Amino acid sequence: MFRDPLTIAALIAAITALAFWLDRRFTFFARLGASMLVIIFGAVLSNTGIVPHDSPVYGGIEGPVTSLAIIYLLLGVRLGDLGKAGPLMLALFVVAAIGTALGAIVGALVFGDAIGTLTWKLAGTFTGTYTGGSLNFAAVGRGLELPASTFGAAAAADNVTTAIWMGVTLLAPVSLLRPGAAGLATAGDDVEGRDTAPHPFWGAVPVSLADLVGLAAIGFAVLVAAAWLGRTVGLVPEILWLTTIALALAQLPAVRRIQGATQLGNLGLHLFFAVIGIRSLLRAMVAAGPAVFLYTLVVVAIHGIFLFLVGRALRASMPAMAVASQAAIGGPSTAMAVAAARGWPGLTLPGVAVGLLGYALGNYAGFGIAYLVRALLGG
Repeated sequence: MFRDPLTIAALIAAITALAFWLDRRFTFFARLGASMLVIIFGAVLSNTGIVPHDSPVYGGIEGPVTSLAIIYLLLGVRLGDLGKAGPLMLALFVVAAIGTALGAIVGALVFGDAIGTLTWKLAGTFTGTYTGGSLNFAAVGRGLELPASTFGAAAAADNVTTAIWMGVTLLAPVSLLRPGAAGLATAGDDVEGRDTAPHPFWGAVPVSLADLVGLAAIGFAVLVAAAWLGRTVGLVPEILWLTTIALALAQLPAVRRIQGATQLGNLGLHLFFAVIGIRSLLRAMVAAGPAVFLYTLVVVAIHGIFLFLVGRALRASMPAMAVASQAAIGGPSTAMAVAAARGWPGLTLPGVAVGLLGYALGNYAGFGIAYLVRALLGG
């Protein structure tokens, strides 16, 4: 067993790099996704005795590294881009987020006895991830201090359910597709009529040393400010202060010109997922697994039903509903993937725009639903 911190750090970096390489090179692994792969690799390292379940390295990654990752990913949120989504896509995304919250509450009431005292924390974590994506999963789960084994089980269940739901939205019956449906005017209704340029969130960007130094200064300054506010204003969790400050800074022109924040954020987030895998005891994950997995299915099912019913009432097209749903369930990446796979170029930028809005709102929604469920369950 390797206990040397440098060796452990090197192994974590290696499995993270391997996960990204497999994700890009092989279709099978791409279906799992880099985040799921790195969790699996981490669990293998610890459960086979290659690395210990506890090390100072893990604390460093779970603490400042993950906080910096959240900050950097939030720096990519441009609230001004919401104009690209149009009113109907924005309305559908809000409906999707409400459906997620309803699903989390209903699921907590159904599975509360089976899951136990962690139900309210899972309710918040699933609300966060199914409002914005992996960023919010990590932020809310860490902020609510979800135990590592439950975190691992939740991550596995989340990945499977997200994949299932992507299949549902991709394979929606053709008879339900109504590109010409009437309703609120939005660019999102023009699913085939115009092409769109790649969103800068996804393109390769040149990163200078000045960019990296600027990101380091911003990141640590936000950490210090959020920690101070968290101590001073005890009613508001530190992660929400961090979210608010990062979102505010992201709107400043000087900050928007800095390149590389998204890349650094994704790196830090996947290092965090590696540690989640390492800290996961397989026995505990398996024990928690069935109820947690069923919980995710209930959340997403209610989300989908609610969105479909309200979307039909708004006379929205099925493509717009599908992309709005994916923006909430999986984030901007899956929204973009569904729009591209189904040949709906007019929905690409609207989907990415509301997906980034999910990043902005997911942490607040997650904590709000967590505390509401705790009150409902009498915790």
